[in-house]
This record gives sequence, structure tokens and C-alpha cells, in this order.
Amino acid sequence: MNKPNVGLLIVNGIWRELENFSSGSVCLVIASDVFDEADYIRDFEDFKLSKDGIS
Repeated sequence: MNKPNVGLLIVNGIWRELENFSSGSVCLVIASDVFDEADYIRDFEDFKLSKDGIS
């Protein structure tokens, strides 16, 4: 993304990694619930298994 007036909506159930931000950039995350570390899957293989056992 290279325009300051463009956003990206990522819906539930999509694997994503946020990295390689430009100097001075801002990442704003808006969530519908309070952050709970236990709600997040940090391993892609675990994520695939959570999607109906697809590997």
C-alpha cells in the first residue's frame, strides 16, 4: 500500500502478517473486542489445522 488515503479491511479467518513498514508509517487496528493473546494463532501450520483440518 503506497497511498495515505487507502485502507485495507481483513476479515476474520484470514492469515496475515504485518511487516516491512516504511519509516513514519502508522498501523491502526480496530477490533470488535478486547485484545486477548490467547485468541491468536501465531503458527501458520496451526492456523491451517484450525481451518477444518486442511494442511
